[in-house]
Amino acid sequence: MPKAIIFDLDDTLLWDKKSIERALHYTAQDAEKAYGVDSLKLVDAVRRIAPKIYSEYPTYAFTQTIGINPFEGLWGGFGDVVNHQFREMGRLMPDYRKRVWTEALRQCGFTGEREGERLSEYFIAHRREQPVLYEETFEVLDFIKKQGIQLLILTNGAPSLQLEKLAITPNIVPYFEHIIISGNIGIGKPSPVVFEHALRLVDLRTEDVWMVGDNKRTDILGANRIGMKSIWIQHEEATEVSRFDGKPDHTIKRLKELIQVIQEE
Repeated sequence: MPKAIIFDLDDTLLWDKKSIERALHYTAQDAEKAYGVDSLKLVDAVRRIAPKIYSEYPTYAFTQTIGINPFEGLWGGFGDVVNHQFREMGRLMPDYRKRVWTEALRQCGFTGEREGERLSEYFIAHRREQPVLYEETFEVLDFIKKQGIQLLILTNGAPSLQLEKLAITPNIVPYFEHIIISGNIGIGKPSPVVFEHALRLVDLRTEDVWMVGDNKRTDILGANRIGMKSIWIQHEEATEVSRFDGKPDHTIKRLKELIQVIQEE
């Protein structure tokens, strides 16, 4: 049995993809009522357009290092003082958000920058109103706590945004001794640096700690690089195999299956 377990946050404990999906859906419905555009076409347009426009900004390379995706860019405030690149994102992202929604509206037959900016604000509000946790999150965390196992979160992203996600799901925070955010360190998973930092915090050996996450190219590969046991939550059937993927020690389909893995150790 491990002495500590490190959890990823997004799409491991928090269902971030579902939150984004809901926020897109509600914002598109707002647009359909106000401007007569097709809500499904608008959602599709945003999904296509956002990654392309996001990659055009000078902070893009930094977001890849830290781990901030285009849809987080659509609602995060950024501006974190810990790094000048975050401060630059705080300056640039309002323009990015307006461009995405304005272009998405244009592709649906409606032209208007003011309306695009308004939709960008609606999306932020809807995302903040739509925190979604997996239904088994608290059951699993309760079980682990009762075993006397230390709990940590190791998440990629901007400190301000990741802390906001936790602030709107406050019941999750008390379970964790340490919450580590890549933006505070200057590099994200799968770099061994962030995993070694976690080990120092709990003062444990690699073999006494497990990593649990949904991403084979960050969570699992990072654990592989320092010889840490890893459990991959495979929410969806893998459509492709990449040489950049890590190799998990265990694969589970649902968070609740982690309980059995722990019991069998």
